Amino acid sequence: MGICRREFVGGLLGCVAGRYLHAANRPKLLVIVVLEQCRPDYLDPLQGQMTAGGFRKLLDKGAWYPDCRHLASSFTSTGLATLATGAWPAQHGIVADSWYDRSSRTRIAANDEALRATTVMSEAASDPRCNVSMVCLNPIHARLFAGTPKADFYWMDERGQFQTNGESPFWLQPFNDRKSLEKLHDARWIIPGVKADAPALRTLTFDPRHPEQFLELYKASPFAQDALFDFASELIKGEGLGLKSALDVVCLLDGSMESLGYDTGARNPLMDQMVLQLDRRLDALLTQLSHSHGDTGFGLVLVGAHGAPEAPTDPARGRMAVDGEALARRIDTALAARGLGRVEKYLYPFLYLDSGGFRDAEEIRKAAGRAALEHPAVTDYLTAEGASSAENEWQRRFRNSFHPKRSGDVMLSYQPGYVEDFGQNRGISYGSLYNYDIRVPLCFYGPQFRSGIFDQTVEAVDVAPTLARILGVAAPSSSMGRVLAEALA
Repeated sequence: MGICRREFVGGLLGCVAGRYLHAANRPKLLVIVVLEQCRPDYLDPLQGQMTAGGFRKLLDKGAWYPDCRHLASSFTSTGLATLATGAWPAQHGIVADSWYDRSSRTRIAANDEALRATTVMSEAASDPRCNVSMVCLNPIHARLFAGTPKADFYWMDERGQFQTNGESPFWLQPFNDRKSLEKLHDARWIIPGVKADAPALRTLTFDPRHPEQFLELYKASPFAQDALFDFASELIKGEGLGLKSALDVVCLLDGSMESLGYDTGARNPLMDQMVLQLDRRLDALLTQLSHSHGDTGFGLVLVGAHGAPEAPTDPARGRMAVDGEALARRIDTALAARGLGRVEKYLYPFLYLDSGGFRDAEEIRKAAGRAALEHPAVTDYLTAEGASSAENEWQRRFRNSFHPKRSGDVMLSYQPGYVEDFGQNRGISYGSLYNYDIRVPLCFYGPQFRSGIFDQTVEAVDVAPTLARILGVAAPSSSMGRVLAEALA
């Protein structure tokens, strides 16, 4: 069927007008809060203790997705890259926090230069109408999420002082002076509102011989979380973000809950207190932005990079904390006994094999997978050519996680609740395919979004194209998710 030129031009002008009106009504400030570790089921049991203006406000007046899933291995770097690119590790290449490189025979740490896809922040920072700022504890995570050197970076150094990649603004040094870590040596983490002499939940013990231990305690506490949110507030105020002609995006990567989770697991009472403190910080941030920008002058997106398992109980730790080196030796022995090559390296969850000149590499992979299943901790495997012990939806999680050059020969999955053994007799690991690790909270708040609870399952790859739509920039190069149009006003 033909279409006349007048109808075509009219339709085109209508489209342009719609895009213009959408841009005209877009708030000039978008704040993206990425919780490097958070589970949606943290929130419900604590509702009665939360403020009216934090999580409850986001859930009541925002577009709330209680079932967003990272359908791939759930390492912190992997989750951040998936959120940023709208692609799975099989495409963006960040398969874990580190992986083995056969050519150099070294362990490679995840970094922004290893990304094999563009990010939504790189698309935004390339637009001259948009400014991107990153606030974080870990600058490596911030660069990975940004995927571009064009953003303004603010990170915490080993002295607890915030640094920047550009010229220091006038307010930065006074802020650092007020937030000196020396004031927190031997600080007591107590429940807000209790008497000052109440027993401490944890003490940030300072030993001048081991300052790194104090820094670990600090970063896994609400004191570091407070510093991040205080800095973001100072940045927005000091730079007048959202009050000028450009569109300003502030990404706050909260790594405190991730650090605490490594130490305590998902269900420790300290985690509840961290969530409640996060609730108070969200309340303060939303209140500040409402006063300075008006309720329709900003938007906020909150999302988690991954969840966490519970820590094994002391009686079960010997069984549930897996010694990866011992597992690799066991598989290596089984392969050598059959003359099918050897294990070159094992970095959970990937096995890298040396075929020893054997022609059929896939036969060796299958043999290694079957040998792994003989270990009581291992439940499934996937080979580089797609052979798998799992014959269900689990295969998709495996395939999404597997990059042809970085994931080696075989990917393993442990039993539910099993973790890596770090030799410290405590703590947990991230990275599994289980729901406790892959389900995260997702919420969109502001005038561009409809309020409501959206119970359908959505995927982490949906976040980047949705952010691209609301920012008015191109979707990342390898994005395969969908725009969550039902949440848009």
